[in-house]
Parts: sequence; C-alpha cells; structure tokens
Amino acid sequence: MPHRIPKKVLKTLVHALTPSGRTGGLARQSGLPPGTLMYTGAPDQPTTIAVISYDADEIEEVAGITVAEAVAMRGLRETTWIDVVGLGDLDVIRDVGERFGIDPLTLEDILGSGHRPKLETHGGFLLVLARMFLIDPGRERIRNEQVSILLGQDFVLTFQEEKGDVFEPIRKRLRDALGRIRGWGPDYLAYALLDTIIDNYFVVLERLSSNAEELERVVVEAEGPELVRAIYRLRRHNVSMRRAIWPLREVTTELIRGESEFVDERVIPFLRDAHEHTVEAIDVVESHRDMLGGLLDVHLTTVSNRMNEVMKVLTIIATIFVPLTFVVGIYGMNFDYMPELHERWAYPAVWVVMVVVSVGMLIYFRRKRWI
Repeated sequence: MPHRIPKKVLKTLVHALTPSGRTGGLARQSGLPPGTLMYTGAPDQPTTIAVISYDADEIEEVAGITVAEAVAMRGLRETTWIDVVGLGDLDVIRDVGERFGIDPLTLEDILGSGHRPKLETHGGFLLVLARMFLIDPGRERIRNEQVSILLGQDFVLTFQEEKGDVFEPIRKRLRDALGRIRGWGPDYLAYALLDTIIDNYFVVLERLSSNAEELERVVVEAEGPELVRAIYRLRRHNVSMRRAIWPLREVTTELIRGESEFVDERVIPFLRDAHEHTVEAIDVVESHRDMLGGLLDVHLTTVSNRMNEVMKVLTIIATIFVPLTFVVGIYGMNFDYMPELHERWAYPAVWVVMVVVSVGMLIYFRRKRWI
C-alpha cells in the first residue's frame, strides 16, 4: 500500500532546504541612475568589519572596528584581509569604497546580490563575484549569498551579506601558520577564499545527493503532494547551484591565464586546481539535474499507473453489474403476466443466473489477462 515520505526526509527536503532568497533584487534598481547604491538583500543585517593582518612571522586579528581603523591596518604587514559582513549600512559601504578607490559602478555590483559570478580587472584591484552556498547548522537550511572578493597589491577585501561563512578553515590556517598561506601574498589568500567556496559546493551537493537518493528509494511507493514539492525543491536548489557554478568556470579560466598583474605565476597551478574542482562540481550538478528529472518522470508514471489500476477495478465492477442490472431491471417491471413471477423457484433461479454470469465474466477477464 502506498505510504507517505518519512517525517525525517520531509523535514530535510520540504522545510529545511530553503534558500535564503534574493530573487527580484535587481529589479528594484530599475530606473535608477548607474552607480546608485542600493542593497538588494536583507537590510536588517548589521554591518561589521574584521581585519587579519599578517606576514610569515606575525599576525594580528581584530573585529568590530571602524573603516578608518581597518584602513590604518593596511600596510602594517605583507597582507591585510579586510572582511565586511552585512551590506545594509550604505554609509559604511560608501566609506569603504572611497578609501579603497572602488568606483560607484563596482559598489553597485557588490550590493546587487543577484549578479552572475564574474571577474573584472580595475586599476587598483581585481574583482571576483561568486556565490557561496553553505548549510546553516542552526536551522538546517541552505544559505545562498553573493560574496565579493577584491584583490589588491597588499590587501584582500571581501564583502559578505550575512554573518557566518565557509572561511573559518582559512582563518585557522592563518592563526596557526599552517601550510604556505602565511608566507605567500594576497593573491594566494584570494585563491584560498575562492577555492574554499568551490570546495563547499561539494558539501552542499552531497547533501542534495543524499536527499535525492532517499527520494529515489521511496518515489515508487510514496504518495501525496509533499513528494512533488520535495522534488521541485531539490530541482530549485540544483538550478541555483548550476547558475552559480557555470559562470565560475569562466572566472577560474580567466585567472589561470595569468594575465592579471595581481596574480603571481606561482599561484597559477593552484588556480588551475580550483578550475578542475569547478568542472567536477558542474558534472555533479548536471548528474543531479538528470536524476531529479528522472525522479519526477518516475513519480508521474507511478501516479498514472495507480490511476489506471483504480480505473481498471472500477471498470470491471461496472462491467459485471451491467448484465445484473439488466436482469433485475426486467424483473422489476410490474406486469401481471410474466410467467416467472408466480413460479416457486423463480427468485433463487434468478440469483443463480446472476451469480453464474458474474463468475463467468470474471473467468473470462482472467483468461484474457485483463485482471
């Protein structure tokens, strides 16, 4: 008998995997002059600034500081990472832009949270727009936000929409001087940030894959509108990731060409590795696309087959009752001179005839393999 999807699966698929949602943000800028600053995401997120300034020997980390204090830390050591979280305070964003020479059009791209991932080279920095996907551990939701990475000669400036990111392993590597990150420049830090974003795609894709496999296991037996909602929810996430990953392949391709003055040649092999990871993520997304499309087809086919079974049973019942209705219809007519009406065994004989007709039709249907 058909059953409903387990509550644990529904919690993950229907309620939990909800994107943070930035749809329609770009439309809000329609009609405004170019370079007009307007944040199209959630405006209630406070704007905070954290700085990590480091070289091979020393590191200094501060948080909750002003723009002026962050700018003052630039140049103290070889590399300065300034992380701006929350884009709702336009005065702070405008101040950052003025102090780092970011033109209004670029700031407009940073604040417009629905932009396609891209790479741009400006006079004093290189800009990478990417989308960060992460699973919020508190609410078990998939967050999807734009991250802007500006690479300069001695600094990396990042803009995030909300608190919480996938960069904590990089911060740990900086604090503990793990690997080569402290000894290399800002270009390697920018690579590490981008590579971490790409690597976390696989974490989210693995979660989506496990959910798709669970749906694949129950799709033939489960019923109810929640199954269709779960499939469409997974397809929506997959489409969002596809839109984020495909353009990122172009970004990494441009970076590995080595034509930017902000990227050292020794970082190119690592960027090539990030490019390969992007291609692998694209393959996974495309396989999920085919799997989810197949799941929907299987579900629709299963529903159609169940409907056919129901209609077949109802048709057989109706067909059996057609001759029975004919018989009782004849004997339901109130004529005085019907010869069988006054026979002693007429009533049981009619019943015998109807039972024989019904059983005979069932045997006939069985031999014809209609049932």
